[in-house]
Amino acid sequence: LIDSSVCEDNKTLKMINLIKNKPVLYIKNTEKDYNCTFNSKIIGPSTVLDINEKITYLLSSLKFSENSSIKIKDYILDKNEKKLKKDNSFIVVTEKEIQLLELLFLENIPLPKNKILQAVWNYSPDADTHTVETHIYRLRNKIVKEFKDESLIINTKQGYTIEKEK
Repeated sequence: LIDSSVCEDNKTLKMINLIKNKPVLYIKNTEKDYNCTFNSKIIGPSTVLDINEKITYLLSSLKFSENSSIKIKDYILDKNEKKLKKDNSFIVVTEKEIQLLELLFLENIPLPKNKILQAVWNYSPDADTHTVETHIYRLRNKIVKEFKDESLIINTKQGYTIEKEK
């Protein structure tokens, strides 16, 4: 929460502008406009209710932003845009591919096919299907075609995994 008088100081202004991915609410009580970067502004005088609504909105936006993407090795999995990005390239991924990548990345151990079937597709653990293999095969093909990476999803005797960066 920043009051407009703070922006009169150049050091403070520079610090505020360096804040990335943090909600900053600027309360402006003068006509003078400072060169500050803010997520939201309130032009005073304002009520406590107005300020509370803005703070709630900013915190919700931050939480949404934090939950919308995952860093997996050199990749960014953007769940909102349904894209797996690396440098200036990307592939479009399906909802199931997002769930699969997220599950494999967040687990610390390789997952067997039946656990993946249950977690992503809500199948019975004893279901006899090639759904997991088919999805992983198609996802790997997309990744290899665009990124030339054959080792993002690893298959071990214990199951599928994405190794964490060391």
